[in-house]
Parts: sequence; C-alpha cells; structure tokens
Amino acid sequence: MKKILRWLNENLEETLMVLFLAAMTVIMGIQVFSRYVLGASLSWSEELTRYIFIWAGFLSVSYCTKKCISIKIEQFVALFPKRGKALFKVVNHTLELVLFLYLIPFAWQYLMSAVASGQTSPALGLPMYYVQAAPLAGFLLTAFRVLQRWIVEWKVVLGMKEKGA
Repeated sequence: MKKILRWLNENLEETLMVLFLAAMTVIMGIQVFSRYVLGASLSWSEELTRYIFIWAGFLSVSYCTKKCISIKIEQFVALFPKRGKALFKVVNHTLELVLFLYLIPFAWQYLMSAVASGQTSPALGLPMYYVQAAPLAGFLLTAFRVLQRWIVEWKVVLGMKEKGA
C-alpha cells in the first residue's frame, strides 16, 4: 500500500496528463481519418477531446505546483539566504493555499448545480457533471500539493531539513 501511495504521489498528474494527451491525439487522428479518408465526420470526437483538455488543464495546475513550475520573481528570491528563501516560499505557499481553499467550495457548488440540472452533452450524451468535476478535482489536488510544498519549506525555515534533502 505504501508503494502505491508513493507512486501516486510521484506520478499521478504526469501519468494522467500523458494518458489524456495520448487519448486526444488518437481521437483526433481517428476524426481526421474518418473525415478525409472515409468521408464521414464523427459527431462526438471534438466534444470528447475538449472535455479531456479541460481535465488536463485543471490537473496541470497541480502538476506545476508539485514541480514548482510557475511564473515567479526568481532574481528577487535569490537575494535571500537559504532560510530567507524558504520563508518567502512559505508566505507564497500560504497565499496559494488560502486561494485554493477559497475556490474549493465554489467548485463544489458548481459541480452540485451540474448534478442537479441533469444536463448532458449534445454529442455524447455524457452527464456534464463529469466535465464540471474537473475544477473541484484540480483545486483539491492543487491544495494538497501546495500543502506538501509548504511543509517542505517550513522545515527549511525551522532548520529541520536541508533544502533538496
């Protein structure tokens, strides 16, 4: 069980995004083949690709948070000593965590309104709450990843852990 959790912690977003990209590529490849070779367009392919893209977009926020890939003022942060950098990052992660914890209830309401409406997608007949669950899943996972980063940086601030160790 511990190995599974470790693997999920290290690879979840990246694996899902690779699978989503592969699925979008295959689906659109089939669509191009159907349209230009068979002369018949698929009614559902672009819709499904769009929904997969939405999920990938929300998961990418969590992935970027986990990998510390973001727009930042690196030169300013580099002026501080190691613990000062970590303190700056703790403040940054605290603000990020507040933001995502603030957004989670709104994403939940958005999902529940989709469930209550019973709306389905036009081409696939897919319940729209499958698509509208993406913000909630993305924000929850991102909040978790920010919390992980916050703990790492806080340990550096307290001198409990060397950066990168």
